[in-house]
Amino acid sequence: MAKAWIEDWNPEDDHFWDQKGRFVARRNLVFSIFAEFLGFSVWVLWSITAAQLNRAGFDFNTSQLYTLVAVPALVGATVRIPYTLAVARFGGRNWTVVSALLLLVPVSLHVLMVSNPSTPFWMLLAGGALAGLGGGNFASSMANISHFYPDRKKGLALGVNAAGGNLGVAVSQGLTPLVVGWGWLAVVGGPQADGTLFLQNAGLLWVPFILASAVGAWLFMDNLRVARAPFRQQIGVMKRRQTWSITLIYVATFGTFVGFSAGLPMMMRSEFPHVGLSLAFLGPLVGSLARPLGGWIADRIGGGRLTFRTIIGMLLATAGLMVCLTNKQNPNAFPIFLTLSVVLFAFSGLGNGATYQMIPSTLRTFHLQRARAEGPDTTDVALVRAKTETSAAVGFIGAVGAYGGWIIPQSFGISISLTGTPFRALELIMALYVLCLMVLWRGFLRPDQVPVPPRLAEAEA
Repeated sequence: MAKAWIEDWNPEDDHFWDQKGRFVARRNLVFSIFAEFLGFSVWVLWSITAAQLNRAGFDFNTSQLYTLVAVPALVGATVRIPYTLAVARFGGRNWTVVSALLLLVPVSLHVLMVSNPSTPFWMLLAGGALAGLGGGNFASSMANISHFYPDRKKGLALGVNAAGGNLGVAVSQGLTPLVVGWGWLAVVGGPQADGTLFLQNAGLLWVPFILASAVGAWLFMDNLRVARAPFRQQIGVMKRRQTWSITLIYVATFGTFVGFSAGLPMMMRSEFPHVGLSLAFLGPLVGSLARPLGGWIADRIGGGRLTFRTIIGMLLATAGLMVCLTNKQNPNAFPIFLTLSVVLFAFSGLGNGATYQMIPSTLRTFHLQRARAEGPDTTDVALVRAKTETSAAVGFIGAVGAYGGWIIPQSFGISISLTGTPFRALELIMALYVLCLMVLWRGFLRPDQVPVPPRLAEAEA
């Protein structure tokens, strides 16, 4: 059983960590992952549902459907900032319970709306917007867990926490095509279209798990007193140039993950109408599993170095997708397209873990360098400031990065509406990757980089 509040917490002390800290941190990590997993599952609920709405008797054009799968990402990215601040205000355990229960709202609306083909588009948009609440769970979960682990273990811990959440995308997209055919599960509403489709099941499936998550968080998670911080201290991280550099990079890595997760089923439906959606989950699955590996590798070779390499891989995979779509009439085009999509997700997952490893290491170095200039007596204060800003930065960077989930599907829809192909959108995405490579080289990897702002090499040391 958890304590409501833990007053003393010092994971940097090896004795404390070995005797008590490790066990408490792992317990909180497990239930944090469960809540975050459900948040992601609800967040992408419409990505598969939207691709099957017309089959269920609705009548929407391609642009409307791409907007429907994009709007949850827009809202999810926006609520991530207040969700991050809520941890410091209310406590990680308390906010996990509240944020889990809030998921019942979009799930219930989804069940009611998709059961009736006469539901207007604006109502579906409203339901999709509320599904964005699931995206906020990531920010509060990551901000909370960052306080439990010592700096030397944050890369892997945050990678595992994020991967557990990201798996919700793959599980939701993998299960939805199956459960919408289960008539026995459809306890609300009836069948749609041909009588064999039950889209409401996609929402009903998660209700008991959401309730279990809230109960588990209440019983087994903790609030940390050291995680509480005034708003003024948290918001200071937005003044750092390094914060904005890492934010842009995360738009490329995580934005690719969540954006392609939302947009890929629709692209498969529009570009390869002869194939089903049952394989759409493979990309998010591989990307989720790659994330903790990225954090683990980054802890050893440096987040900047690994992120640079993964973005090169993402650039090449996207170029390959364009070549594949140019020859989509080839019988082997879809298997190649799917393979390249999985490769793109794998690189984005590695990049997600590596980017988050850069946050604590860079801010810690920044404040320690300041402390050396001000005098040795300020070192302890600098470390406390670094931890506070790291928690805020984790949420802020995650929030802005999530806007990629809105930009990418919307750009696909606009590009297809204007030109008939997604090529223009893919070209813009590749341009973003090139820009990120330039920022990484200039701000973190360049051999002649001056000591302040800190080089990644100094952050690793």
